[in-house]
Amino acid sequence: MLQTISKRTAKLLLFSAALIWGSTFVFIKNSLDDVDPFFLAAMRFTIGALVLAVVLCKRLREINREIVKAGAEIGAHLFIAFAIQAIGMMGTTPSKNAFLSSWYAALVPILTWLFYRKRPERRQVLAALICVVGVGVISLSGGLSVAWGDIVSLFAAFFYATQILATEKHGHDLDIMLITMLEFAFAGLFGWIFQFAVHGMPCFSGITGPTWLAILYLGVMASSVAFLFQNVGQLNTDPSSAALILSLECVFGTIISVLFYGDELTVKLLFGFTLVFLGVLYSETGFAFLKKKEQ
Repeated sequence: MLQTISKRTAKLLLFSAALIWGSTFVFIKNSLDDVDPFFLAAMRFTIGALVLAVVLCKRLREINREIVKAGAEIGAHLFIAFAIQAIGMMGTTPSKNAFLSSWYAALVPILTWLFYRKRPERRQVLAALICVVGVGVISLSGGLSVAWGDIVSLFAAFFYATQILATEKHGHDLDIMLITMLEFAFAGLFGWIFQFAVHGMPCFSGITGPTWLAILYLGVMASSVAFLFQNVGQLNTDPSSAALILSLECVFGTIISVLFYGDELTVKLLFGFTLVFLGVLYSETGFAFLKKKEQ
């Protein structure tokens, strides 16, 4: 199956997913001026499911009860995480939302230990903490104020962590591409259910052209492509390492803002980038190359 790839390719896929997600924070923030979080989730994941259904049309007959069950479970975690993150973004800035949501990098080793009795290496825990501090340096403003959106965003981090663990639980024994398609289908279904239950029929006429383009980008690139990269890449490395690489989305988001949105590149940003890079490098290598030079 597609998930059987080299570790180097797997990590390249994870880096690519982080890069794509790093470009989405401003899109999501701007879209929430026109649409509700549940509608955004419903549209994003419905589009993602349809795109993968077209790509996988010849394999749809292989779907069985176990794949449906796995897709529903992972899709529930994904929907809750994205919906909470979108709600939190309404009460904070995109950069702080990115930072607070990225705490899953530190949560995954802890939850892996609690749920699967797989004690993380000391190196992984330390690397996760270095990354979180680095992302905080990048994202947090001088005031360090706490808004209601900041607290909500922290809960999103928990469900992104459980989504990674749920993928790890089911993905090794089943077709990960079909699981990903159903993951989106169920996440989209949950989005529509909550949209109609909480807000009723959405007002399509009030949605602007830029918002539709943002929704399309979120559905195709940030869902179909990026989550498929995450799921396939994650299965060929350990969950803690995958979470650290994926946490780079905040770094990529800031870089994209500097290059394309005119944000200022400051010493604080460079220091934060360095910390995150060192955290990921330490997790992946343990700085073994330095030990070789010393010998």
